[in-house]
This record gives sequence, C-alpha cells and structure tokens, in this order.
Amino acid sequence: MIIDYQQTLEWMFAQLPMYQRQGASAYKIDLTNTVKLSSYLDNPETKFKSIHVAGTNGKGSTSHMLASILQESGYKVGLYTSPHLKDFRERIRINGKEITKECVVNFIEKHRAYLEANQLSFFEMTVGLAFQYFAEFSVDIAIIEVGLGGRLDSTNIITPQVSVITNIGLDHTQFLGNTLAKIASEKAGIIKKNTPVVIGRTTPETKRVFDEKALSTRSEIFYAENYRGTVFETDLKGEYQKENIKTVLQTIAILREKGWDISKTNIQNGLRSVTSNTGLLGRWQILQENPKVICDTAHNEDGLQSVMTQLSKEKYNKLHIVLGVVDDKDLDNILPLFLVDATYYFAKPEIARGLDKKILKREAIKFNLKGECYSSVKIAYKSALEKASDEDMVFVGGSTFVVAEII
Repeated sequence: MIIDYQQTLEWMFAQLPMYQRQGASAYKIDLTNTVKLSSYLDNPETKFKSIHVAGTNGKGSTSHMLASILQESGYKVGLYTSPHLKDFRERIRINGKEITKECVVNFIEKHRAYLEANQLSFFEMTVGLAFQYFAEFSVDIAIIEVGLGGRLDSTNIITPQVSVITNIGLDHTQFLGNTLAKIASEKAGIIKKNTPVVIGRTTPETKRVFDEKALSTRSEIFYAENYRGTVFETDLKGEYQKENIKTVLQTIAILREKGWDISKTNIQNGLRSVTSNTGLLGRWQILQENPKVICDTAHNEDGLQSVMTQLSKEKYNKLHIVLGVVDDKDLDNILPLFLVDATYYFAKPEIARGLDKKILKREAIKFNLKGECYSSVKIAYKSALEKASDEDMVFVGGSTFVVAEII
C-alpha cells in the first residue's frame, strides 16, 4: 500500500523502467501506451494550449525562458521538463511552483491498477500525470520539453501552437541514429500539420531534413539564426545561451502574431528573471565565489564543447574539475573536449549507470587529463574545495547526476 510521497516515488522508480536510471533497457520505441493512457485520462492534452520543445542541447533552458516570459505576460504557464536534479516534482510546474506531493501521490494511487496492468514506463506515466495536472488546473499554455528524440517520445501526442527544435548533435545514437540527418529526422517528428516550427541551429544536412518535413506538413519554418529583432540579456549565464535566446525570441514573435499578449517589457523581464520565475538549476550555475565554483549539466559532445569553450575564457590561477559520467558515453569523443591544464577529481555518480571512477581515470589519462579517484562525488567535490585557493576555480560536471549530488 502506497501511503506517502517517498513510497510513491520508490514504487515509480522500482516498478517501472526509467531511462534516466536504467538506460537502454527502459527505452520504448512506441507511442501506443501513451495514446491509450491519454484516452483513459480523457485526453487532457487537448484541454490546454502548448509549445513543444525538442533538441539535443538547450531545450531545457529554452523551455524555462519561454515559460518565464509567458509568466511575466500574466499567463498561467505549465512547464514540463526532464530529467530532475533533486526532486521528481521539478519536472512539473505551474508558474514556477512544483506540483504538490499530494497530487503525485493521488494520481498514482487512483490509477495504479491501470498503470500496472498496462506496464507503463516511468516516463509514460509522468507525462500522463503532467498533462492531467495542467488540464485540471486550467493552464493557459504549457511548455512541453521532449524527453528523448521527438517522433516517438511520449510527449508527442500534443498539437502545439509552435514546435521548437533547438539544435542537433550526436547523442543517444543507439536510439536515434548515428548521423546528424537521422537524429534530425527523429526530432523533426514533432513538426505537426500547419503548425509553425522554429529551428535554433542547423547544418546543411539537418536543414535539408527540416525543410522537407515542413514542406510535407505545410508548416511555416523559421530559422532563429535569421532573427533580426533586438536580442535581450538573460540571467542564465554562459555564452551558449545567446543561441537559445534567439530561438526563444523567434518563438515569442510567432506567438504575438497568433494574438498572444506579450509586450517588449514582458520579454525583457522574463529573460532577466528565468531562475527566480521557473527554478532552473544546473546551467552554468555559479555556486560560490572565492574559489569560484561552477556546475553545468552538459553531458554530450555538443554541450560539453560549448561549456569547455566558456570555461577556457574564465580567469583563474588553477582549475580543478570534478568529473563523473554514465557508462554509455563515448569517452573517445567527449574526453578530448576537456581542458588539459586542470587537476581532475574522478568519481562515479550514485546510480547503477554510473561509470566506475577507475575506468574513467584510465581513459582520461589517454587524453592527458590527470588526477585522482575518489569514493564519491561529494568527497571528490570536498577535496577540490580544500585544495583550491581563493584565486582558483572549481568546475563540476560530466553528467546531470554529478551536478545533482553537489547542488
């Protein structure tokens, strides 16, 4: 018998597969269960307007920026993102406030027999919970971030006001394909008939895929790199956010054309207050000064490239990097991106998918990344702080799970 929030979460995590913790074995290439669940719940996704956001990197930041601007415009805004860092409830918010523990418990208790009988995955049931929550509390619009891919992602039962694809990089290749064109094709699966789509960044091979899909669905396509309006500042740090801001502004321009009441002041205030309005964590987040500590959840080639470029521009005496990864990462592709002139603190994140610290160290040495192994991320972090002087810098990353353990 599930009686409280913690037990409810334990049941969700243990009973049904969760990609975030288990990896490939939890991935379902099928929308059948989600469609059935939606029908069982009386199709909640048809009861609110939405924006659908996909992409290899930047989709979380983009989703939070959009939500913040719409909140500043006076709308009641749902926000669905994944994964969470500290608490499951981060995934489902209305106007920045996380779903209550009571709502999570009640949903699982009420529908547990159905969820068990139909063997729904963790992600499928979470999407159902989010959509029902947004419908029940009558949001004006919900920003829905894709979990993985797009075409076959559980969120892909919505018909949004706008579809957004931030960028395409090589990640989750075992599911989405091993070329940019194949991955773009999966992400392009969120483009719906007669629904405008915004593309954040392209390459010649991905642009061709998006153009063809938009043509076949009669969807007007907008490329954020062609956006010519004023580009405002955001409180989200990191040079890489400039690309996401253009994607957001192009999306907002489309919403305004559709009649949404969003002023220039709303846009400016929304971009300046993303963290306080929506609770975004782990994106070039500065945890302290003297020594300066920064964490970032970037974990694939494209994301890490941006973060390392940013890190190389920082001023410090010595650099300390607390590093951990999951076991499905292509180390030959990501380790060369890391800065050689740093001391490394290797650790295994506290999940089954975490890569053993000794294996990580052994592989890192091949790329001149030198340091020691530690028994946990927290101990590695503590050691880095102890060894760093006030003029040094500590960076924590490599995986969402590593960041989650020290925030």
